[in-house]
Amino acid sequence: MSRTSRRGRRLPLTADGIGSGKMTGMNDEPEPRGGFRKSVAREYLESIVVAVILALFIRTFAIQAFKIPTGSMQENLLIGDHLLVNKLVYSPSAGPFEDALLAKRDVERGHVVVFKFPEDPSRDFIKRVIGLPGETVEIRNKQVYINGEPLDEPYVHFLNPPRRTDDPVYGLRSEGIRDSWGPKVVPEGQLLVLGDNRDNSRDSRFWGFLPRDQVKGRALVVYWSYEATKEEYRRTGVLEWIKDTFSAFGRTRWNRFFHVIR
Repeated sequence: MSRTSRRGRRLPLTADGIGSGKMTGMNDEPEPRGGFRKSVAREYLESIVVAVILALFIRTFAIQAFKIPTGSMQENLLIGDHLLVNKLVYSPSAGPFEDALLAKRDVERGHVVVFKFPEDPSRDFIKRVIGLPGETVEIRNKQVYINGEPLDEPYVHFLNPPRRTDDPVYGLRSEGIRDSWGPKVVPEGQLLVLGDNRDNSRDSRFWGFLPRDQVKGRALVVYWSYEATKEEYRRTGVLEWIKDTFSAFGRTRWNRFFHVIR
């Protein structure tokens, strides 16, 4: 079909009934001004860059992942546990509102903390806070005393149980500083930290008090765990790392998922 213009020319009849010389529709998109349009590759690249920046910010200031390479915190934390650490909880505060919003608090006895090892700051250690500034701490026959009072430690684990003083063999073996230490006063600005696996932990009994400013954060939760040994963590080869990583999925401890660290 066609119709005649005022000048007598016949114009084609388009889809919307208007003679224009070409088909038009209601959903036609206008061309970008200047002819510029982002490519799909560029949009993906921008998304990846934003995600990386966000991940680095979170890792630096908020949450960081760590793994347990030794048995010094058994039975609470096992070799092969991968956990998240809250790095904001002990950070400097701008006021009460920020404290409430981010649940900030000071270091307390019983907190499990990650810190820079005083003798080698490039390494991170994890222990439990036992002694606070100004307190007198003593260990007698594996029992911890704070200001002369025995400390209740339901989390503690001994490879060899404490010997009673009336035991006939008491004193026949080397008790050493693992079993008896102090008394010592914790200096201002420092902490005394011990491993839960008391007979298999290198902690404040051996290298001294921990400066408060070396604490990186508080351990929160185990997000993944698999059965592993210390030897597997010492391997450095790329092929060995790939082999261990794939084999780890078959040794996952499912009951450790989201284990809250107390």
